[in-house]
Amino acid sequence: MAAVTQGRSVPSGVPHADELLAFAEAIVAGDPEVIALARVALERAMGPAAVVDAAAVAGNFERMVRIADGTGIPLDTPVKLVSADLREELGLDRFGSARETAPTTAVQRLLGRLLRPVVPWLARRMMGRRERAG
Repeated sequence: MAAVTQGRSVPSGVPHADELLAFAEAIVAGDPEVIALARVALERAMGPAAVVDAAAVAGNFERMVRIADGTGIPLDTPVKLVSADLREELGLDRFGSARETAPTTAVQRLLGRLLRPVVPWLARRMMGRRERAG
């Protein structure tokens, strides 16, 4: 996770991380020339399909963030609880959209740490129920 916020100076273990991070950083910076260079580097490293996938992920993320920010959607309580440490580690609460979510109390942080190991299992069960119902 540190590679996401600290850039290429932190090894992530992700194949072609340098090219992916450069592409993401170029998109955020918004300079068309820098984006073009990063796109070419990513295509050389991973192929044209990877460029399309990376651009789609970036575009979808931007869309979701704009909707959440525009409507003032706060984190729901379960997400807030289990993500408190990760949000702190990544410094996510420093962004303007974090103002929509009430600060996490010490008791909530402790509860989140206790629940975190159960979350993947619970998510799989909930997704299984939705698939069977649909």
